[in-house]
Amino acid sequence: MLVDTFGRVATDLRVSLTDRCNLRCSYCMPPEGLDWLPSPDLLTDDEVVRLVAVAVGLGVREVRFTGGEPLLRKGIVDIVQRVTSLEPRPQVSLTTNGIGLARIADALKAAGLDRVNVSLDTLDRDRFVELAKRDRLADVIAGLEAAAAAGLAPVKVNALLMRGVNDDEASVLLRWCLARGYELRFIEHMPLDAQHAWDRSSMVTGEEILALLRNDFDLKAEPESARGSAPAQTWLVDGGPGSVGVIGSVTQPFCGACDRVRLTADGQVRNCLFATDETDLRSALRSGADDDELGRLLAGSLLAKKAGHGIDDPLFLQPVRPMSAIGG
Repeated sequence: MLVDTFGRVATDLRVSLTDRCNLRCSYCMPPEGLDWLPSPDLLTDDEVVRLVAVAVGLGVREVRFTGGEPLLRKGIVDIVQRVTSLEPRPQVSLTTNGIGLARIADALKAAGLDRVNVSLDTLDRDRFVELAKRDRLADVIAGLEAAAAAGLAPVKVNALLMRGVNDDEASVLLRWCLARGYELRFIEHMPLDAQHAWDRSSMVTGEEILALLRNDFDLKAEPESARGSAPAQTWLVDGGPGSVGVIGSVTQPFCGACDRVRLTADGQVRNCLFATDETDLRSALRSGADDDELGRLLAGSLLAKKAGHGIDDPLFLQPVRPMSAIGG
């Protein structure tokens, strides 16, 4: 098993397939973009599948493909098909901005993908352009519709609210998602932007999000026992069956129940989203390490996992790598 010194067992592997993205969301990267990883540094499709297989052999039961924007990875359908063919078969999901999903949703479903999370922070076209620096809202909505039609259920929507920017859309987004059967999850703004410009005062907290929603909806908290190690605390909306989730990563961290480990697009293991150290699997793999050695390196990385992310610690240091390079 992939267990740390606090007894937490990692069963959820987040795999970044690329650091590239076709949006420029202000909370993630600057308008001009970033210097992408050189192609030779990226794991090949075969290397991705092999490292996932090693992790599955050590007890990983869920694999989520992330980016950057994972749909920019040309071999994504084949990677999904090969990972869903592993024994034991892991649950496989995808976090995406939705651009291009309308074109590929059926192929991903046929390859075995179980479900998707799509990022959507606003339903206003002009505001979308302001936030993402691209006029692609219609493509995101089309991607959500295609995912639902393909049976990639439950279709989840991730939204990040920023003070004075889009925090007036909390109820608008929830009402829109409920009408379409999508599960909405609000995520607190975390210090993972490439610009290192994160400011706690601009973050809309989980409690503030709930207060905004309660202006228009009756919310009843679902029992903590139903949450397990999931990051979102959920509430039934107006008696159900629809629900809404809030991921309070900053103000209400769930580090004590964390079951995640991350593999970057260039083959580095991160035992925490906010880790400052990485374990290099790519070099070992390309130097001829067998699966047992790769497994020992992976397990060793988990042993060094800290008790929590420490954002409230005065000595907290934001990771050098931004979210687009780490993978959500």
